[in-house]
Amino acid sequence: MRRPGCLLLAAALLAGCGLTSGSPMADDVEPGTIGRGRPLAGADLTVVSKEFTEQLILGAIMGIAFEAAGAEVLDRTGIQGSVGTRAAVENGDADATYEYTGTAWITYLGNSEPVPDPHRQWAAVKEADAGNGLTWLPAAPLNNTYALATNQANFEKHRTRTMSEVAALSKEDPGAVTLCVEGEFANRADGLPGLQKTYGMRLPAGNITQMDTGIIYTQTAKGACAYGEVFTTDGRIESMDLVVMEDDKKFFPNYNAAPMIRTDTMKKWPAIADVLDPVTRALTNDVARELNAKVDVDGEDPHQVALDWMTEKGFVKEG
Repeated sequence: MRRPGCLLLAAALLAGCGLTSGSPMADDVEPGTIGRGRPLAGADLTVVSKEFTEQLILGAIMGIAFEAAGAEVLDRTGIQGSVGTRAAVENGDADATYEYTGTAWITYLGNSEPVPDPHRQWAAVKEADAGNGLTWLPAAPLNNTYALATNQANFEKHRTRTMSEVAALSKEDPGAVTLCVEGEFANRADGLPGLQKTYGMRLPAGNITQMDTGIIYTQTAKGACAYGEVFTTDGRIESMDLVVMEDDKKFFPNYNAAPMIRTDTMKKWPAIADVLDPVTRALTNDVARELNAKVDVDGEDPHQVALDWMTEKGFVKEG
């Protein structure tokens, strides 16, 4: 079993020195419903992830799946920032990661307009990245995108369920719609300015408070702001009993998680696709919120959370 300290040490080394370190995954796992026949026996695979909770869990899930299928896995999860994670797979320092379709389409591939349909968004990314030596396997239902959420008291009072209803409320009762948002979200075209334009909202500056991400959840739960900017897979949504507004005009990009594999690695080990596909299909927003909450709310270790889930789902068996 990997110790939490190994993760922190590896992350610190990676942040300071680039991809020069890491730790072998040493889970005592055997094939369950995936990895039968150990089709990855003989493979040495390096898994990377970004540094936030969901990514640490997804990186561990991927690594454990590879282990069960017979691979030796080097854990380089916890890289700071999206660019470094992608670069590691692109330049051959790593073999695989779970990446988000919207991040690839907008941040890496330089597009300004998202593709509204999630499958077409994935297909567009897959096609565009084929020339970059990257192979995208089918995406998960898990869509870690932006949303606005409110607490139960405000939900009971205003009964808004969609962003269109929030916009209507802002016109009927301008003081009722106050927002807590991150500074970046407040100023980006694909954040609050674009959201207001799409839904026809014109909130006065005094109705908008900028703050750090973690504070937004607590302030929204307390009712200090009527609506807070959240991420749809964040475990604090459920733990704080927040109600998420539906983006009924599909303004926010789709950020579905999907395995992004170095194409050279896929050519050598094509069984990776069969190993990961059942796991990826099981990753929903509800699953992500549950697993993220175990770390962010309950204080559990991300790798242990991933291992417990993989075992409970029957994907792997502990030896």
